[in-house]
Amino acid sequence: MGPRSRFHAQLSLLGMWTLTGTIFLSTGCASSTAHGPAWPEQPGPSYPEPPAYQGPLGEKEKASPAPKTQSPPPSKVTKQAAPAASHSTLAKEFEGKPSLKTLSGKATYYADSLAGNHTANGDVYDIKKFTAAHKKLPFGTIVRVTRIDSGAVTYVRVNDRGPFGAKERIIDLSRAAAEDLKMIQAGVIDVKVEIVKDPSQP
Repeated sequence: MGPRSRFHAQLSLLGMWTLTGTIFLSTGCASSTAHGPAWPEQPGPSYPEPPAYQGPLGEKEKASPAPKTQSPPPSKVTKQAAPAASHSTLAKEFEGKPSLKTLSGKATYYADSLAGNHTANGDVYDIKKFTAAHKKLPFGTIVRVTRIDSGAVTYVRVNDRGPFGAKERIIDLSRAAAEDLKMIQAGVIDVKVEIVKDPSQP
């Protein structure tokens, strides 16, 4: 093949390559233009929820009623304990007897140092017996003595005279009767004295 023929063959080959490249490029561009670029798929961003609708401007939000709180149950009123029964040996016989006469005033009790001394009617004072002194009541009178503040009760037999001094003191009790009324620490208490047996009456 001569130089001229070889030159024409090279030109023909170069033309075929140019045509092939042009077709390829045009095909690739058309494909990219038709379908768009292939981007990697990623999840979209998350956005916060919009606030709840609050109504038109100027409208006051209706306040929900406050929850009802249960009030504590009313405290139970503790009843005062009933006073203990009298330890007096006279209680069994005279408890519940109607009062013949009622006196009011203050009560005191004998000092323990008087134990063994004779009372006004001749008895020997015994701190364990339920006896009492009164200014005027006949000896042998049985009285029911009630402590005003607590309701404690005792029964005593009058065998002595007294108490002397303050007018409001109307009865002086033995140690046993004072313990029945729980007045040892107080010394002087307000009492109601009820006559339940008058020896002058049948």
